[in-house]
This record gives sequence, structure tokens and C-alpha cells, in this order.
Amino acid sequence: MTSMTAPKTAAPTKGQVPPGRKRSTVARRLIPYGYLTPTVLLIVVLMVVPIVMVISYSFRDNVIIQDNSVFAGFANYTKVLTDPDFLAALKNTAIFITVSTVAHLVLGLAFAMMLNTQLLGGVAKAIFRIVYILPWLFTIAVIAVIWRLLLDPSGVINYVLHTLGVIQHGVDFLGDPGKALWAVTFVNIWSGYPFFMISLLAGLQGIPGELYEAAAVDGTNWWQRFVHVTLPQLRPVIISMAVLDLIWTSQQFALIWMMTGGGPLNSTEMLSTFTYKQAFSEYEFATASAAAVIVLLLTMILAFFYVRQQRER
Repeated sequence: MTSMTAPKTAAPTKGQVPPGRKRSTVARRLIPYGYLTPTVLLIVVLMVVPIVMVISYSFRDNVIIQDNSVFAGFANYTKVLTDPDFLAALKNTAIFITVSTVAHLVLGLAFAMMLNTQLLGGVAKAIFRIVYILPWLFTIAVIAVIWRLLLDPSGVINYVLHTLGVIQHGVDFLGDPGKALWAVTFVNIWSGYPFFMISLLAGLQGIPGELYEAAAVDGTNWWQRFVHVTLPQLRPVIISMAVLDLIWTSQQFALIWMMTGGGPLNSTEMLSTFTYKQAFSEYEFATASAAAVIVLLLTMILAFFYVRQQRER
């Protein structure tokens, strides 16, 4: 009887990786990219492709009918940058985002310190937290409708001011070009400060108590402890929140559109409402695309400083 012997496989030489192990190593390296693929596809389809299309539209004319569109160069950008309505919108947006961000910071820090103080009990803090966070619970549509009713000439605010003797006649806060911008800015401040308050409250609770004890031992008062202990410890949070708020506020559209629509007389016209009107009211998609690209560039500048600050942290 002959014995059957299995063929011997050649042993891998020194430094040579077996084929099976090599395939498994490549597969393990490709697994993370497989997990990222759906997200990358969504970003490309929903973000990259639209941005590229808008940029291409901004350099063309007659973009509604693709067959008749022609290359216009920087003509659309020149038209937008010399448009008085765009310049007014740029000015209003600068005022709107600056005042809103500063007020969000001041109010948020004041309320956060109030909620972090040891002078209030647990029940009182819980009640104040509920009251202070209420504006953040409403959607923009609800906020716009409520404040339009409150600011109406025959609304509650005019009634209270008239009762107190501050005014003699009803004031149209949203219909007066001199007051409309400040009215919508106030509403935006009211609806946005809770986010600052919560973030700064978390930062305050993360400051070690030993720092305040050491400062008290050195004989400092509450203002010196606030300036030399609280603010330096909150600096990273404050800078991050301020840059984020600048970006978010510059893109505010729903509140402005539902309260004033950019009026009266363009007194509350923002870059977002100007771009929307160019595209869907005047059907000037080329100039709307140019305005959108300008807004994108301004936002990217703010985003650059935010990312840089985060890397420094």
C-alpha cells in the first residue's frame, strides 16, 4: 500500500508577508474608509456640489436657461458690490451681528454667574434656569409671531408703555425705519442668550474653587476675582462662543423674513434676505449666486479664526 503524503508548501522567506495576512491587513486598513463613505457621499452631494454650482452660476449670465447662459466674468460681483441695497444689507448685518453677539455675551455671563452663585438655593436656581432657558425652547417661527403681536401698535408692549406714561401714542416698532432694526436685534438677543448662558455656566462650574480661595487669601475683592480669575478661565469658552455666534447670526434669515421681510425701506435688509430676494423675487439667479459666494467668503473668514482658536486650545 502506498502512503499518500500532502504536498508541502514553501515556507515564507524571512521578511516576506504571507498572502492571507497581507489581504487581511489591507482589509483592516480599508474598514475606516468604508464607515466614512456614506458621510462623505452625503457631504459631496448636499454641500460640495451645490457650492460648486453656485460658484459657477456667479460667473455666468442667463443661468435659468442653461443653453443660453454665457460667461460674464466678474460682472455679477461688480453689480452686487455696487448695489445700494447690498451695501445697506451689509451695514445692517454688521450692526445686527455685532450688537447681538455682545449682548448675548453680556447677558449670558450675567445670568450664568447668577445661577452659579451660592446665594441662591437649589429650588430657586432650578426655577430661574427654567425661566431663563424658555426663549431657547421656542422655534424661530413661534418667536417671530409672538414678537410681532407684542410689538404691534396695539400690542402688549405699547399698552404697558402707554400705561406707564412713557408714550402717548402707539409706536409701530416694526414699521418705523428708525426702530425696526433695533427691534429685530432685540428679539434675536432675547432668543439667543440662553445658549451663551448654558455654555458659560458649564465653564464657571469647571473653574477650581481653590483659585478663588487663593485670591481671597490675597485680599482681593469680588471684582478683582472676576477680572483675574473668572475671565481668564472663561477666555477659551468666550472666544469660541463669540465666533460661533458671529457665524450663526450672520446667517439669520427666518426671524428677519417672518418679522419684517427686510423692510421697511430696507432698514432690516440682511445679506441673507437680500440673496433670497434676488433669487426668488427678482429671479436674478446669477447676482444671487454672486451675493451667496460673497457671504460664503465672509463666513469662511470667521470659520478660519474659529478653527485656528480651537487648534491653539
